[in-house]
Amino acid sequence: MATRGTGHSPADVTKHLKGIDFPAEKQDLLKHAQHMKAEKVVLEEIQKMEDREYDNMADVMKSFGKERGGEESGQSGRAKQQTGGQAGQGKSHSRPHH
Repeated sequence: MATRGTGHSPADVTKHLKGIDFPAEKQDLLKHAQHMKAEKVVLEEIQKMEDREYDNMADVMKSFGKERGGEESGQSGRAKQQTGGQAGQGKSHSRPHH
């Protein structure tokens, strides 16, 4: 059970796709990961990704993030909203009150 969560990080996916030639189709990503002896969970994460051509590793990571349900982006979105709200409040309070 210790290996159950190992494939869920972007670092694990990129590690097993190291050296792949881009552009690459999803099936190419899977074949390369298998060749690199990726764990089953890594292969499952790649399998969940959109079936299309990927231009580079950043493109793969964007798709990987979307397939994870946007958990991380949802958190950063909330942080941005909070920061944006604070910045807006700061600006409205920066007018001199004489």
